[in-house]
This record gives sequence, C-alpha cells and structure tokens, in this order.
Amino acid sequence: MATTSTTGSTLLQPLSNAVQLPIDQVNFVVCQLSALLAAIWFRTYLHSSKTSSFIRHVVATLLGLYLAFFCFGWYALHFLVQSGISYCIMIIIGVESMHNPMMIITQKITSLAYEIHDGMFRKDEELTPSQRGLAVRRMPSLLEYVSYTCNFMGILAGPLCSYKDYITFIEGRPSHMTQSSENGKEEIQHERTDPSPNAAVAEKLLVCGLSLLFHLTISNLLPVEYNIDEHFQATASWPTKATYLYISLLAARPKYYFAWTLADAINNAAGFGFRGYDRNGVARWDLISNLQIQKIEMSTSFKMFLDNWNIQTALWLKRVCYERASFSPTIQTFFLSAIWHGVYPGYYLTFLTGVLMTLAARAMRSNFRHHFINPPQLKLCYDVITWVATQITISYTVVPFVLLSVKPSFTFYSSWYYCLHICSIVVLLLLPVKKTQRGKTTHENVQLSLSKKFDERKNSLEQNNFSTTNNVCNQNQDTGSRHSSITQ
Repeated sequence: MATTSTTGSTLLQPLSNAVQLPIDQVNFVVCQLSALLAAIWFRTYLHSSKTSSFIRHVVATLLGLYLAFFCFGWYALHFLVQSGISYCIMIIIGVESMHNPMMIITQKITSLAYEIHDGMFRKDEELTPSQRGLAVRRMPSLLEYVSYTCNFMGILAGPLCSYKDYITFIEGRPSHMTQSSENGKEEIQHERTDPSPNAAVAEKLLVCGLSLLFHLTISNLLPVEYNIDEHFQATASWPTKATYLYISLLAARPKYYFAWTLADAINNAAGFGFRGYDRNGVARWDLISNLQIQKIEMSTSFKMFLDNWNIQTALWLKRVCYERASFSPTIQTFFLSAIWHGVYPGYYLTFLTGVLMTLAARAMRSNFRHHFINPPQLKLCYDVITWVATQITISYTVVPFVLLSVKPSFTFYSSWYYCLHICSIVVLLLLPVKKTQRGKTTHENVQLSLSKKFDERKNSLEQNNFSTTNNVCNQNQDTGSRHSSITQ
C-alpha cells in the first residue's frame, strides 16, 4: 500500500493505492495533467483577443494557487508568504535595495528583482546585451506580480520564464519573431500571429509518455544505490562498474524528462512559448524549454551536456550570478546552484566536483580538440572517445546528488579511488591555461549550462520583442528560466 504521508489532498488516495505510488507523486502528476487541460481551455476561451489581461491574470493566479493547495495543503502558504514579503520589500524599502535579499528566495523573484534593478537603477551602458533586453522599467502591479509568480502553468514545475515574456503573453501583444536564415543566423521578421501549438504539445506529450513508461518499468530495476553495494564493489570488474554507473544514471534521467517536458507542454498548450520559425518555416515552441534530450544523450563534452540540461536554470544562474560575480564566477555559480537545490550534503559534493570537472574538461578541450578536427575519420574517433568520457564523468559527478548523504557518497568515490578528482587536478596543474577576451583565465570564464548560441538567439528575440511604455500595466518581458547546468 502506498504511503499516505502528505500535507496535500488525500482525495486521490485510492488511485495512489492502485498504482502503488506515493500520494504526493500522484497529486503532482494529476495536477499537472489538470493544468494541461486548463491551459487548453485558457488559450481557447480566455485568449487575449477575447479577454482582458486583468481577467487572464486573475484566472491564472487562482488556478495556480488551487493546484498548489491541492498538492501541498497548508505548505502552499509558503508561496504566498515569500511572494508577499518580496513584494512588500519592493514597495516599502524600494527596488534599489531589494535585489540582494531576494537571492535566497525563488528563481522568479530573484530574476525579477535583478531585472527591475537593471531597468530602473543602472545605466544602459552598464548593462550587458542580455541584461538590457530583460530590464524591467516599471514596477509591476500586485496582480501582475502574483500572476507571474503563482500562475497555474508554472507553479508546480516551472519552467522559469522572464517577466517581460510572461506579461507579453498575458496581454496578447504582438511580437517580432525570428526566423533562421540559410547561413544559420536568425533574422527579425515582421509581426506574426502565434500558430497553433497542437503539434508541439502532442510531440511533447509523447515524450512524456515514453519517459514515464521507462521510469516506471526500467528505472527501478537499475538503482543508483547498487553502485555502492559491497558485493558489487568487491566482485565487479572496472568495465562492469563503469558500465553500470552509466546505465544507472541514464535510467535516473527519464523522471526529469517527464516533469520538465510536461511543464513545457502545459505552457505551450496555453499559447506561451512560441519563439519564431526555423529556416524551413516550421514553428518553434522552445522559448522556455528546459532540455534537449538528444543532445544530452549524445553529448561529447561536459559543456554540451550542461548546455542542454535544465536550460532555464542555467540561464538563471548565468544572469543572476555568473555575469555579476566580481571574482571566481565559476565557483560562485556552482555554490549558488548547490544552495538553491537544498541542504543535502550530496548536492554540495556534486557541485564541488562539478567545478573540477568543468574546468578540467574545458582545459582538455581547448588544448587538444583542434588536433582532431580533420580528417573526418579522426574526428569520428575523437567524438566516440569524448562521448564515453563525458558520459562516465557526468555520471561520476552526480552520484552524490542522487545518494544525498555524506557517507554513501564518499563510499562511492572511495570505491573509485577518487580517480576522476585526481585526474582533474592533474590536468589543471599541467595543462596551459588560455586567456579569454575578458582577460581572465579560461578556468574562471566557464559558462555554466548555457550554449552561447542559445543565449544569443534568445537575446535577439528579447531585444526586438518589446517596447517600453509609460503606463503601469505595460511592463516587460523575459528572463529565461532555471539554470542548473549541472543542477540535477
């Protein structure tokens, strides 16, 4: 019989018992599916062309709060308390002072805090192109603020979106969309009406179904904990250990694929997330997408994996920490990521290890990759080797993230004799460190979890998408969401 421990609704306890899943997980999945249906209704009957932005804000907020209370019960008051305190700080203390204390709350609040700070208390020439495009020039109203932080589309699983993108969606303002040209660059096009999201939603729901099926049937057969089983450690050969390490962490990923893809589909179903068109004129519904599964599984570098995993969290970490850090931005960003995830020691072990792996991988790539570009056969061989190395390194790094506790985490690393830690340190000591345009070392200038191309495309859209106006309701656009790069 499934556990009944929950502060949320127990209405679905019979279903929980039938499927043998904890009631909190059942509540989450049912609420997300309900949000998907609500999103379709929201886009159909409360479209911006038919309904005022006030009504859309109110409905999105009330539905979001209802889902939160259904899932978490009185714990959902946390959403209201932290949002209320944050808004009071903005109003009473002043927006010029509120961006620092907001760092310890949520991604949306910290993102909006910095966007308001950039838009109202910094000069344009002091901002990066990304910051300039995201800057919010006027204080949000209370309704707009609560709708942004607690709307039904993202209150349970995100993904993070920028305030300007969300307000543009709610108000139904036309935007300048991008389209990929033949040379691969994106060009700003004339205003277009958003196409139907049905095809994109159907495709993402198919991915959700397959991910959930894999998680329910395969993942439990390959527990990560078996990597520290005493008998396995004593009898398994090194190839067997490495193979099981990779397979067990591979089996742990579909639950994230399910949750993030479903969250993306919910937003798309409501009409939110349209970026523009590719070079073939196909609509792209990936404005706030959180992952690219094929690139994750085929990654041939540490950076490529991080660039495509938890993309919006990677953007958030980059924008609120990495770009603003006065020293050691890589270390500060990983540390913030660990704090944001929670208090388990395994998180800190993963992100501390991640610092070493990221810097060592960057050093290896910058010193050796150019020797293996040609001929194609040599590059193929290089890609195969780097794929194997990347997948093993990623798996090695995130084991503590899954195990959570100190003792099992160190048991795992000691069973591997800390070999990848030692190799990373040796690489950093022996290989030359190349300088970047900023004059900092390559080691310090690592960009966590965000491909440059992805961010440039987003900035191009953001900077041309919106115009600043002088009325209270006409706020702004996007901040690109949750960055975890090596998060989770």
